[in-house]
Amino acid sequence: MHRTTPAPEATAPDASRPARPGFGRLARPAPGRLRPQVRTGDGKARWYRPLAVLADTCGIGVPLTAALAADGQDVPALGGLIGAGAWTAIRATRRRYAAQRLGESWGVLAAVRDWVLLAGLLALALTLAGLDDGPRPTLALAALTPGLALAAAVALTTKLHLNRQRRQARAVRRALVVGEPAAVDRVVSRLASRTDHAYVVVGVVPVGSRAVQCGMPVAQRLPDTGTDRAGDADAVLRAVADHGADAALVVPGLRMTGERLRHVAWALHGAGLQLAVVPGLAEVAEARVRPTTAAGLTVLQVAPPAQQFGQPLLKSLLDRLGAALGLVVLAPLFAALAVAVRCTSPGPVFHRQIRCGLDGRPFTMWKFRTMVVDAEARRAELTRSGANQHDGHMFKMRRDPRVTPLGAVLRRLSLDELPQLLNVLRGDMSLIGPRPPLPDEVARYTRTELRRLAVKPGMTGLWQVSGRSDLSWDETVSLDLWYVDNWSVATDVEIMTRTLRAVVDGRGAY
Repeated sequence: MHRTTPAPEATAPDASRPARPGFGRLARPAPGRLRPQVRTGDGKARWYRPLAVLADTCGIGVPLTAALAADGQDVPALGGLIGAGAWTAIRATRRRYAAQRLGESWGVLAAVRDWVLLAGLLALALTLAGLDDGPRPTLALAALTPGLALAAAVALTTKLHLNRQRRQARAVRRALVVGEPAAVDRVVSRLASRTDHAYVVVGVVPVGSRAVQCGMPVAQRLPDTGTDRAGDADAVLRAVADHGADAALVVPGLRMTGERLRHVAWALHGAGLQLAVVPGLAEVAEARVRPTTAAGLTVLQVAPPAQQFGQPLLKSLLDRLGAALGLVVLAPLFAALAVAVRCTSPGPVFHRQIRCGLDGRPFTMWKFRTMVVDAEARRAELTRSGANQHDGHMFKMRRDPRVTPLGAVLRRLSLDELPQLLNVLRGDMSLIGPRPPLPDEVARYTRTELRRLAVKPGMTGLWQVSGRSDLSWDETVSLDLWYVDNWSVATDVEIMTRTLRAVVDGRGAY
């Protein structure tokens, strides 16, 4: 869904006209000045912080008080109060209640880290106090668990609510994009293609006389030469006032130098406005970037994906445990589906197919059969007839004549994928990852597309929760590359929670 509506390039508004009504709270400034108008929280719902604090306080305080009372401890309410206070203090110290962070992440891994710290601090406190008749460790640990679950639930709720608000262009900052025309076009296009961020572009300030192609109004232009620092600052401030913006996104470049940016930053900050610098990095998750300084220069260090806290080992462990548990719990469903497949169409229950896994290594993937027995032979005929409705290397048809009536139901609900739990248990696949490709598809991959094979393929992934077969090939590759470069256990948890919604919805499954 696109948030911005492109319009033909326009010239900067007349400086004598007042700011257009309805474009924010900025009034027309006096010459060379702009009244500070600092926004807090980016217009997010006011209940985010109170809900988070209340949930953290009650999620630890109430269960801990009840557990201490059941254990026969003196003054259990005091223990619950201390536990709740320590929990909220940890969360506040780590800025979990900051307006800039509320609703911006799914918060599962952050809540786990905070919870582990809380458990460690309380255990240390009990040890140092030397209480022989203190609460049993297992009981105290169990009493802390509801706090973790509630914190994760609140983070999920606020994230979903904020995403819904931003799809309606609410809880956003009205931003100007400043930079060289090509860079401006690139940034505007990326921001317009998604709604899960805090910016809606209302105009651009290109450097030089070249036309911009993004279709956004040109609020002002900066000269090619950046010698007039005061002129640059005044032009940006006029653009901000005329378009009711409250933030500027500056893209550094050959003509948008650091010194030029410095003077623009002074002017914007003096006016109480937000400045954000957009580097040339793309598809890099925030958690991988750490700013440092060297000789007065700001340096962005980009960490490799998911190398911290033993996450590769943790992912493998969760995959195996999740697959084993799934096979045990879903055994009755497996039996029922096997009987249904066998009774509704001739042929075997399972469909086995060679797919490419990590680093392109082939493996046999298992699925419940959803097509007629000679489906593979008929695929070549359908391909020659131009029946493929996908623009990439995959073969996809919305109404594939090879799919059986039961197979169509299994595909819509993704039940045909369940036998892949065996592949996960064997280590060929992961619960979360890119779609496992066929060898003939891999043979046609470009070097960029081969990057998809840098991790194990998954039963579900960003491609499934973002539209599945309705996605274009370029969109599929883009999502897979983002996952390969930025995956983490927290990302996997997020995708898993979104998978249930995608399966129930059924869109793009054919």
